[in-house]
Amino acid sequence: MDRLTAAQVFKEIAERGSMIAAADALDMSRAMVTRYLAEMEAWCGARLLHRTTRRVSLTAAGEVTLARCREMLALAEGMNAAGDPDAPHGLLRLASSHSLAQTALAGAVAAFLRRYPRTAIDLQVDNRAVNLVEQRIDLAIRITNGLEPNMIARRLGDCDSVVVAAPSYLAERPAPQDPVGLAQHNCLTYSYFGKSVWRFETAAAPAAGSAAAMLQIPVSGNLSANESMALLAATVEGAGVALQPRFAAAPLLASGRLVELLPAWRPQRMGIYGIYTSREHMPPALRAMLDHLLDWFAHDPGWLASSIPIMEKT
Repeated sequence: MDRLTAAQVFKEIAERGSMIAAADALDMSRAMVTRYLAEMEAWCGARLLHRTTRRVSLTAAGEVTLARCREMLALAEGMNAAGDPDAPHGLLRLASSHSLAQTALAGAVAAFLRRYPRTAIDLQVDNRAVNLVEQRIDLAIRITNGLEPNMIARRLGDCDSVVVAAPSYLAERPAPQDPVGLAQHNCLTYSYFGKSVWRFETAAAPAAGSAAAMLQIPVSGNLSANESMALLAATVEGAGVALQPRFAAAPLLASGRLVELLPAWRPQRMGIYGIYTSREHMPPALRAMLDHLLDWFAHDPGWLASSIPIMEKT
């Protein structure tokens, strides 16, 4: 068996205190983890772990072996980058929401892998906020205006939203003429953003030296979800009015399957952030990914085309 992989498996077991947790982290079966551990113990000629029904702990030989495994894995990583130690290389674990991953981020990741062929990406797609340390995530991409003060983050771009409905829905009731009119409509709400309040500012530029006034509108409806793409699909079927990222709704607006409402009002703009654990000792691949995404959101024609109002495309 591969002794380098066995060393990685043993390190994960020791650091996580559980063979099941190590198997989950490595996306490996528990049987395979057990085989690699047996390989390490045979290689070292000693028992490396004390096992109980719930936890494992290191023996004296295990303590020594763990230190040597860490050295060996660091050396292997260095050998991988021997040609240019500062060149991006290795595995990056990214986390993103479903909508951003499916409609935008996949293209950015593909371009990154073409540019840096010695890198690999493990993209974890989930709408919930992730624990970077526990889930071993190198970079989480989030659309938000509510970053916690202690978060280390880099703003990568902007995300505009749009209020939309299907022609079939509007055939049965008049479209709202201003945000206050949303109270008369069935508004489909997203559990992680704007579930009960949608925020708007006028599309017109504010006077010099003044900030745009923000209007907060209470909304309600008979459908909410923790997945924005599900709400978008329901909106196309005429279920109600939705507030969606413009990049997700743009193709449906262009095809006429959805109609933009309240064009004179701009929903609150959100930031697209890259969140990571530390600014110190940042791996070259992570630094390169942050720079790549900053440039991609600013200049990629596909992203820009799906992020501007449809009427501005002509």
